Amino acid sequence: MIFVGIDVASTKHDCAILDSHGRVVCEFMIGNDIIGFEMLASRLQAVCNESELKLSDIQIGLESTGHYSINLVKYLHEKRLSVKVFNPLSVARLKKASTLRRTKTDKTDARFLAIMLFNDDSKPYEQSVAQMDELKTLTRHRGRLVKESSEHKLHITRLITIVFPEFASVFSSTSGATARAILLEFPSAHDIAKADIRRLTNTISKASKNRFGRDKADEIRTLAKKSIGTSDRALCFELKQHLAAIIFIKEQISELESFIKEIMIELDSPITTIPGIGYTLGAIIISEIGSVENFATPAKLLAYAGLDPSTYQSGKFTATLTPMVKHGSTYLRYALMMAATTVRRNEPTFDAYFNKKQAEGKHYFVAASHTAKKLVRVIFHLLKYNETYTPQDIAS
Repeated sequence: MIFVGIDVASTKHDCAILDSHGRVVCEFMIGNDIIGFEMLASRLQAVCNESELKLSDIQIGLESTGHYSINLVKYLHEKRLSVKVFNPLSVARLKKASTLRRTKTDKTDARFLAIMLFNDDSKPYEQSVAQMDELKTLTRHRGRLVKESSEHKLHITRLITIVFPEFASVFSSTSGATARAILLEFPSAHDIAKADIRRLTNTISKASKNRFGRDKADEIRTLAKKSIGTSDRALCFELKQHLAAIIFIKEQISELESFIKEIMIELDSPITTIPGIGYTLGAIIISEIGSVENFATPAKLLAYAGLDPSTYQSGKFTATLTPMVKHGSTYLRYALMMAATTVRRNEPTFDAYFNKKQAEGKHYFVAASHTAKKLVRVIFHLLKYNETYTPQDIAS
C-alpha cells in the first residue's frame, strides 16, 4: 500500500508519499494546474512501478479546504484513485497531540496527512454522486443569496427610520411586497404626502393583489403628512437601490430553487417523504451529508453535524449541563434544526416528542435539539436503506 498526503493551497500543493512501512518515499510540490496534476499522476505511477503495486493500492489524503481542492479531487477521481478527506479540526488536534514542537509548514502538513492515512485503518470516504455535488454548490449559493437579502433588509429598515419612521406602523414587514412597491414609487414621506391618491391607491391595490385599497392609501398619506421623516434625495436613492436588489435576489432564489427541485426529482431521495421537508431543505441536508455510507451510525452523523453534546469529566465529577459541540458542517446543523421545526409542525410524532422533552423540564432550544437528533436517526435510516418515511413511535 502507498500513502499520499497532499496539503492543498490556492496556487500549489505539497505532496508526501509513504511506502507500506511508513517510510518517506519522496516529497515534492506541484502547481494547481494541469501540469502539476499530471506530474502528481506520473510520480504515483512511478512509485507503483517500483513497488510492483497497482494504482488501486494508493490511498490519498487531504484536508477539506473548500473550493481549493475541488479540481484536484475531481482529477484524482477521474484517475480512479482513492481519496480520503479529513476534517481540518481533527487533523489540527491530532497534530498538536503528537508533538511538543510548534512547527507548521505545508511540507510537514502533507507528511502528517500521509502518516494519518498510514495509521488509520478506516475505509476511505465514499464519494457522492455528481448530482449531490451540484446540490451542495446550489444550496450554498442559495444560502449566500439569502444572507445578502437579509443585509439589504437591514439597510431598508435603517433608511425608513430616517425618511418615514411612521411607515413601519402600517405594515408588519417593511420589506414585504406591498411595502416595497410603495417605497419604490414614493421613497419618502414627502413623496407620499404629495402623491395623487388614485395613483397611490393603484400601487397599493396592485402590489397587495386587492387586499388593500383606498383606506390603506388614506392611512399612509395621513401619516406621511404628519411625518417627522427627512426628505433627502440621496437617502431615497439608496433606499430604492436596496429595494431593487431584494427584488432581483428574490427572483434569483426562485430560479435557483426550481433548479434544485429538478435535481431532487432526478435523485428521488426518500428524505422528501418526511412531512415538512421539501425539495430545498432536503437538498441542503443530503448534499451536506454526501454519501451516508461514510457514517457507520447515526451518532457519527450527529457528530458530523455538530449536534452532539460536549462531555466534561474529571475525577468523580461529570458535568450534566454541557453545550452542543457545534463542530462540523454549519450548513447541515442549521438545516437539521430548521427541519426539526418544520417537521414538528407537520408530523404529530415529532410534535409529541418535542412536547415530551419540554414536559421533562428541558428548555425550548434543548427540546428542539433533541427533536433534531431524533430526526437525524430517522434520516440516517431512510438514506441507509432507501426507505420512505413512516411515523415512528413517540418514545423512540
